[in-house]
Amino acid sequence: MTVPGLVTLHVWRIPRAAVPGALGRMAAHPWRLRRLPGVRFAKLLGTGTGTGFGPGDADLTRWTALVVWDSPEAAAGFDASPVGRSWARIARSSARVELRPLTSRGEWSGRRPFGEPSGGPATGPVLALTRARLRARRAVTFWRAIPPVVAALHAAPGLLARFGVGEAPLGWQGTVSVWRDPADLVAFAYRHPEHHAAIRRTPTERWYAEELFARFAVDDVVGDRTVLGWAAEDDPGTARGNA
Repeated sequence: MTVPGLVTLHVWRIPRAAVPGALGRMAAHPWRLRRLPGVRFAKLLGTGTGTGFGPGDADLTRWTALVVWDSPEAAAGFDASPVGRSWARIARSSARVELRPLTSRGEWSGRRPFGEPSGGPATGPVLALTRARLRARRAVTFWRAIPPVVAALHAAPGLLARFGVGEAPLGWQGTVSVWRDPADLVAFAYRHPEHHAAIRRTPTERWYAEELFARFAVDDVVGDRTVLGWAAEDDPGTARGNA
């Protein structure tokens, strides 16, 4: 797959009374989302606090859609689409993050949704997306290895926002993290001892049946970035709208 024209991350914060409606949308909307004009790849995802990877980490008041588009023009029609309008009806706040792929390694559902981007400049905020499908027999060792990494991430310099994402309550999880600039992300990913130790263990432990890591330039944030966990006092340098 060629590098897409745009990737968008849509995040909705809903009231607890709307959780049943959100669960219904999660069942009914995936195929509708994938059939929107200009969509190459799309996933509706639940979220978690990012402190763990089990059902207890779930945040039922925040939901996301990751959409890979042929072009920015196609992406512009999302809010007016049946899927976009449906989520807007139950959301009390929302944000759309516009992303430009910088690097991508691995597969998601047997595909390379972001193509093979060749890097490129990124001088402002960057977003890192990790996604993995755990091998059931390796899940316990993975969960035991995660707490030190999560604690280190929470205190990492330059971290603007982070939360967990998942296609299912167990075994199909990932993380989204937003960093002030590429240097902060690189410093954590490759130099922080806890995270570097987890990277070294991955080939031998064989935790994942499938994995993907992608890095994006954050070209714009439209809406309320606090739904991402992005502190209001942090200046991303790209946000507009009511962010």
